[in-house]
Amino acid sequence: MPVETETTSVQRALSLLEALLEQPEGREVAELLERVEISRSSLFVLLNTLKSLGYIEQTEKRGRYRAGPRLLAWRRGHLLLPDLQSAFYQEASALDWPETLALVLPSPSGALLAAQVEGNARVRSVFPAATRFEAGSAAALALLSVPPPEVGQAGYALTWQADSVELALPICRDGQTPSAALLLSAPAFRWSADRLDGYLPALREMAARLSYRLGALRYAPWQAPVTESPIQRRALDSAQITAFLSGPWIARLACVRPDGAPHVVPVWQEWDGQHFYVTAWQGSLWAEYVRVNPNVSLTVDEPWPPLRRVLARGTALPLEKTEVPNLLRRLRRRYLGGYNPLPEVEWQAFLITPEWMSASQGLA
Repeated sequence: MPVETETTSVQRALSLLEALLEQPEGREVAELLERVEISRSSLFVLLNTLKSLGYIEQTEKRGRYRAGPRLLAWRRGHLLLPDLQSAFYQEASALDWPETLALVLPSPSGALLAAQVEGNARVRSVFPAATRFEAGSAAALALLSVPPPEVGQAGYALTWQADSVELALPICRDGQTPSAALLLSAPAFRWSADRLDGYLPALREMAARLSYRLGALRYAPWQAPVTESPIQRRALDSAQITAFLSGPWIARLACVRPDGAPHVVPVWQEWDGQHFYVTAWQGSLWAEYVRVNPNVSLTVDEPWPPLRRVLARGTALPLEKTEVPNLLRRLRRRYLGGYNPLPEVEWQAFLITPEWMSASQGLA
């Protein structure tokens, strides 16, 4: 194709996107034909291509075309949208909750659905594709730079619809100002105060992790930046240890090579309250080292506030082969979100019983 023709096609595509960004309510085909100066058939080819990629959307069949999630992300500066969506899918699908979780982005009219993972309950709340959330919804409130006092103080927005309850928490690229929102939706008949208390801590952790992935140094939505770290070191109790270790944290396992040198390797881990389970795939040298010398150390930590860490020393014993598949299924869902297959290789697994363990958060 001649360079001139390629350039013209790019110019037309950019002109089309500009036209849609200028008009939040969307444009009719006739308006786009006049703006882009292109044949009707070529316009529909371009529209369908951009629609399939998520850059534009259509209100209904033969309805207006308007900016889609990926195009709106450009306008708001969310150039990391694909990475954020990927991180959301990994985190949300690993929870296996009965309620639906969604990722929401700002839009000129309030908020726009960017991704969702449906709950596993038979009766659940599900959003139609390209759902727009109006002002006053939990998602829209969580995206405000200056929210109502009760939302800012709580750190989340909770609203009741006719047949559902929505709970939204901000995702903040700079740690304070909402860039996106994490939204949980549940049928109203299944909601209670206990459910809020049960879901809120895990949702806060997920919103914080997604914020850190965008570059935030701390997660304090709607709070003024601080010049000194407020983190104080303190020990974690058993419930806090279990809550922390259930997150998607990689462990570092240290063992001893046959020549006496130390060997450290990252591994997937699962904690059952008394033991760690770790996996090794085919060809992992550390698995052979551990079979010869089962004395190991394990470290699990997070690189951002509240800077939790768990240190353990103990003995690693190999699991029976029959126990490995179920463990792998759980770990795959937790670390990969259940979407990506594991390599078709022979896996090994070990059970580590801690003889010493320390768990804390913060700085000394």
